[in-house]
Amino acid sequence: MSDSQRFPVAAHSLAYLAHKGAYSPAEAAPSAVLAASVPTNPVVVRRVTALLAKAGLIATRPGASGGAWLLRRPEEIRLDEVLKAVNGCAHLGSTPKGAKGCPVSEHIPRQVAKALTAADQAAAQALSRITIADLLAENPASLVGFEMHKSCPVAA
Repeated sequence: MSDSQRFPVAAHSLAYLAHKGAYSPAEAAPSAVLAASVPTNPVVVRRVTALLAKAGLIATRPGASGGAWLLRRPEEIRLDEVLKAVNGCAHLGSTPKGAKGCPVSEHIPRQVAKALTAADQAAAQALSRITIADLLAENPASLVGFEMHKSCPVAA
C-alpha cells in the first residue's frame, strides 16, 4: 500500500468504528467489515489498524472473533494524530541530491527541504483542528468553507 493511501484508510476506519460505537472488544469490527466499508482489501486494513494500535488510538484482537475498537472518543481523535500514526508526515516528497560542484544544485535541496517542512507543518496544523467526529458530522465548523479539492479523486 502506498503512503498516500494509509491516511484516508485510517481516517475512514476510525470514523467507521465511531459510527458503529465500537468502544470495547465486544463491539470490535473485523478487518473484513472495515475493508468492505473503505472499500479495500482486509490486509490493507490490518496494516493500517496495526499502526493505529501502535499509536494508542485503537486496540485490536486477532482471530475469528477479532477486530478493532476505539480507545478514545471520536471527539478526542485529531486528524494530525492519525496522519502521524500512519505516515509520520504529509509526505509531499523528498529532496533530490544536488550535483557536486554546482552552486545551485548544492543549495536547492536544502531550500526545498525547508519548503517541504513548512508545508508539512501547515498540514499538521490544519489537521489538528479536525476530529474523527467532524468527519461524521454533516457540516462541522472545522470544515466550513472548504470544498473538495478538484484534483482529489472521490469514490462514487
